[in-house]
Amino acid sequence: MGKTAKEKKFSVTYFREEYERNIERVNSPQGRYMKGKRQSTVEPVFGTLTQFMGLRKINTIGIAQANKVMHLSAMAYNLKKYLKFTQKLTKSSAKALAFLFNKIKGFQNLINLYLSHPEYC
Repeated sequence: MGKTAKEKKFSVTYFREEYERNIERVNSPQGRYMKGKRQSTVEPVFGTLTQFMGLRKINTIGIAQANKVMHLSAMAYNLKKYLKFTQKLTKSSAKALAFLFNKIKGFQNLINLYLSHPEYC
């Protein structure tokens, strides 16, 4: 077997004190807790939206319109996760296809309702 790669560390840098202080902060119990909290809440969602679902820019004017875009993106993300979960539950392809069309129709109705009543944003 070959040698395993060793971890590279900065040995000489102008910002060594700040670097070491940051490592201590991240490795502290509170730092580990905060990192876990960030990873379990929204950072993975934003990563998926930007990297895999094409949400690089929000091309709208105003906070209300940007809010709508983010809500629709969140709905698409949740629909994608929901469909991945429900596909495991279906037994046949025809049953899965009918289920998918019913869910898409329901989400289309929800989106139309959402877009027709902007005062609820």
